[in-house]
Amino acid sequence: MLRLPALAILYALLVACAAQTPVTPTEVTATPKPAAKPPERPFTQDSLYSLLVAEFALRRHAYDITLDEYMAQAPLLRDPGVSEHTTHLAQFLQKDDAALQSARLWVELAPDNAEANNTLAGLLARQGRTLEALPYLAVVERQTGSANFPMLLNGFGQLTDEQRDLLVQGIDKLSAEFPQNTRLLLTQALIHAEYQQYDLALDDLDKLFKLDPEQPQAVLLEARILIEQNADNPYARLQRILKENPDAKLLRLQYARLLAGSDMNAAREQFEILSEQSPGDSDLLFSLALISRETGDPVAARSYLRQTIALGQREDEAYYYLGRMAEDENEPEEAIANYMLVRNGPEYLAATDRIGQLLIADGQQERSHDWFNQQREANPEMQEQLYGLEADILTRAGKLQDALATLDQGLAETPDSTSLLYGRAMLLEQMDDLVGMERDLRTILKADPDNATALNALGYTLADRTRRYEEAMQLISRALELQPDEPAILDSMGWVLFRTGHYDDAVVYLSRAYADFPDPEVAAHLGEVLWVKGDTEAAISVWQGALLRDPDHPVLLDTLERLEVTMPEMPPSKVPPPVENRP
Repeated sequence: MLRLPALAILYALLVACAAQTPVTPTEVTATPKPAAKPPERPFTQDSLYSLLVAEFALRRHAYDITLDEYMAQAPLLRDPGVSEHTTHLAQFLQKDDAALQSARLWVELAPDNAEANNTLAGLLARQGRTLEALPYLAVVERQTGSANFPMLLNGFGQLTDEQRDLLVQGIDKLSAEFPQNTRLLLTQALIHAEYQQYDLALDDLDKLFKLDPEQPQAVLLEARILIEQNADNPYARLQRILKENPDAKLLRLQYARLLAGSDMNAAREQFEILSEQSPGDSDLLFSLALISRETGDPVAARSYLRQTIALGQREDEAYYYLGRMAEDENEPEEAIANYMLVRNGPEYLAATDRIGQLLIADGQQERSHDWFNQQREANPEMQEQLYGLEADILTRAGKLQDALATLDQGLAETPDSTSLLYGRAMLLEQMDDLVGMERDLRTILKADPDNATALNALGYTLADRTRRYEEAMQLISRALELQPDEPAILDSMGWVLFRTGHYDDAVVYLSRAYADFPDPEVAAHLGEVLWVKGDTEAAISVWQGALLRDPDHPVLLDTLERLEVTMPEMPPSKVPPPVENRP
């Protein structure tokens, strides 16, 4: 059973995160409001001059100058109003270190100020320094009764065991002081859920529900726990609350997202209700489009996508999925037409990739090249990526010479491109031009001697395709020093050790690589070493698992053919796990 990611989704779960009061440019630049509270003692002439410089810079939106002046003056003046103003300005500029420094001074000067303590606690929590944040939140609770204790769990998974224990002890101590505080009860429930102590978490939630029967974050957490426990109806409380409060949109949205993990049709029903309540919400329409596509209703999916486009929002995503749906129905020209309307965002390169693949598959390579030229002209800042993408499409289509010509052209225009040099090196290796491959990788390493990717690629190729084993070992060892847990480099080290006859050591590295990255090529290497060692049963187990995942992988099939291995038949349901590390 999967572990409940209670704290990983904490901020999605918590609707009201009162870590700090957001500051807007209007608040920062409002001239009628004084920059700071009237001091109890007059400012020195130098300080007054610096503050005037800061205010004039503020009016001209030269925020960095303003912040520098205030950061210099705040510790000299030691005025709570100046420190407050400095903190808000640093927050607005998203200068977390400066905000933290000024907030500490603000709390020092006004130790009972709830806003100061809350701001400092929020800044510390954002950095995962939750133990430091706890006492300041305690002040907020004593002053206002509204401290957001769940934010203390930000980064809980990154704390040491000792730090976790101390944090839990601190929260338990506050719970004894405030036994009816629902936010503390929620925090305790989240911690118990993180430790998979689900019964204890439910006990905490029961206490909470007696105080606030419809607390939304608690309701959602209860549902997640009950899902983990395979309860008959984990959504019972959620459904009752929504029946009594049909306009609770945020709670319904979270309910719909929970359903999407197990019941797409039920999720679709909830999204439809939400869309009826908010007909102009493009996010809801887009979600409905994806769910409709997933549940086999392309007509509805297209309708929702076109409604999204009509609102002028999420257009690139909508056109991309219209293209995907046209491909699903074997309408390549319609797909291309939609993909060509994708202009920005993460879908742009994906759409461009599909355009190139569809055109080349249809024998329209010249049209594909023209399209890429147009895109490079329209998006000069993406020239390097577009050359690399076009070459990759041609390589996948088996048009290696054309791919090489494309990379040559790209490097002629961007000669310092590491990515294009690396791409050409890998293509040249595929074309058996090891001299050209080494030349390009050496060029990368001359400019960047610690480029682990290039070190590994050159070392692996030398180990695999030449007898320059000592040189290969040096290159791979250096790459491993730079990235000691990278599976590709572990695989290379295992392979060079195998090539030099160190079979037991090779198995250790290859097993580590395969455990972290069960790729068919790594499986081919690990299986071969085990086979040569005489551990044929383990070798066949590794190969069988890889074949079930990718039965046509060329390196794996080549390995089996070269070793003249006849694989026994195996039921698809019995995929063996990766081989454990062993000496």
